[in-house]
Amino acid sequence: MARISAGVATSHVPAVGAAIDLGKTQDDYWKPLFQGYEYSKQWISENPPDVVFLVYNDHANAFSMDLIPTFAIGCAETFKPADEGWGPRKVPDVSGHPELASHITQSVIQDDFDLTVVNKMDVDHGLTVPLSLMFGQPQSWPCKVIPFAVNVVLYPVPSGLRCYLLGKAIRKAVDSFDRDLNVQIWGTGGMSHQLQGPRAGLINKAFDQSFLDQLIEQPQQLAEMPHLDYIRHGGSEGIELVMWLIMRGALDQNVQVKHRFYHVPASNTAVGHLILEH
Repeated sequence: MARISAGVATSHVPAVGAAIDLGKTQDDYWKPLFQGYEYSKQWISENPPDVVFLVYNDHANAFSMDLIPTFAIGCAETFKPADEGWGPRKVPDVSGHPELASHITQSVIQDDFDLTVVNKMDVDHGLTVPLSLMFGQPQSWPCKVIPFAVNVVLYPVPSGLRCYLLGKAIRKAVDSFDRDLNVQIWGTGGMSHQLQGPRAGLINKAFDQSFLDQLIEQPQQLAEMPHLDYIRHGGSEGIELVMWLIMRGALDQNVQVKHRFYHVPASNTAVGHLILEH
């Protein structure tokens, strides 16, 4: 049977992708950040997944203000990098896993979570930057990827508790898939940041570290945190952190922290990163 073996959380800052693409990872500004992922590259080379279920948010590339699903699962064979206004990233196309994606869709919908099935979409930096951080710059991505887009752009957005429980439903779905697959679930986005208004540039290190602590040790309690607290303490874009709760909900209550990393600044935000095993 398929199994979820580990969870990965990471920020998906677009400037990080640009630093990789332009060969700036060893510049003084960027080097401390990329050093924080050296262990991660080694870990994933020793624990290679067959499939990554990658939770991210689209940034008005696959979806527009005309149509924004709360939860959308990519069931296609292939997903191309999106053109976000300066041309697509020069990274490999993403190979999906339609069989597992369809199975998860069937199971999760039967568990009363409404998903939007997407059979064609381009994937932006929200998905490709985490892949680059973990796998580097390969000729092709070394595993299949199921994109799972969450609306954290236009209110109303799903609650942390809804995301946490959805993670549990995804775990149940994967466990019931009758093929021997090693699946990792990744939650991306965050951490504290705000891109506009009087608080533009906000970074709250204390909130970020507290979120990481609770995500590891008290996920159920963290899942009940109201949206207003994300906005008040983490900035308007800090709400992206609810996507990490999908990842955490798919893991056991008790987890082993294989790696924890936090760095400020990365462009106009903080970068957080966790690797959790059962």
